[in-house]
Formats: sequence, C-alpha cells, structure tokens
Amino acid sequence: MFKYLFISIVFLSSINQACSQVIETSTRSTKGYIKSSGIIEDSQHSTVGYIKSDGTIENSSHQTIGYIKNNGAIENSSRSTVGYVKEDGTVENSSRRTIGYVTDEGRVEDSSHSTIGFASGVKKEWAAVVYFFFNFN
Repeated sequence: MFKYLFISIVFLSSINQACSQVIETSTRSTKGYIKSSGIIEDSQHSTVGYIKSDGTIENSSHQTIGYIKNNGAIENSSRSTVGYVKEDGTVENSSRRTIGYVTDEGRVEDSSHSTIGFASGVKKEWAAVVYFFFNFN
C-alpha cells in the first residue's frame, strides 16, 4: 500500500512541475516559474504572486496590485492603466509608447529588440506583467 502511495505522490509532483513554465533571464538563468494556475514563483519555488482567472494580479500576501483586462490593458491597483499588451505581443506603456515585445515563441525583448528573457508557453499578458509592469523579485 505504501509503495502505491509513494508512486502516486511522485507522479502528482511531476505533473505539478510539468504545469510550470520557466521564466528565464536573457542568459537562460532561471528567474522563476509561472504555473498554469497563475501562481508566480521565484527561482526557489517560493510564491511571489498570483494572476487570477479573472485577471486580478496579487502579490504574495494576496493584496491586489493590478489587473489584466480583456482588451490587453494592464492596470494598477487603483485601476489606472499602466500599459497595454497587443495581440501581436507589442508591449506599450500608458502613453502607448512601445517598451517591449513578447514573441509567439516566448522571447521577451526590450524596445530595441534586445532579448531580456524567455517565457516559453506563458501567455503574452502574463509575461509582460512579470517582465515590464510588476516587480516580483
């Protein structure tokens, strides 16, 4: 019985890891993880924030720090727009000036197209929140 319980725990643990996407720096060092459930973790797997299914962005204490709107707008906790993420991955500040890009492959670039990180398999809005709008370090 214990053997089957142990195998089940190992299997569930591997599924949990598989549901996490790695957030990397430009040199491919692990910066953190984003789970498919929206949990944001640092490189040590400590929870540093959450992106809820309704677009609410929370810090590790579950305090609301922002919102992702259906139109791609990113808002702070006061509901002021701090930026936008367009469907093509262009990231803009509140003045609509381009500050970066998130490619379909998950490469995150600054406004000069220099790579600043990688977030393969992560929604473009989520990657923009982590790299450009809210500091989860």
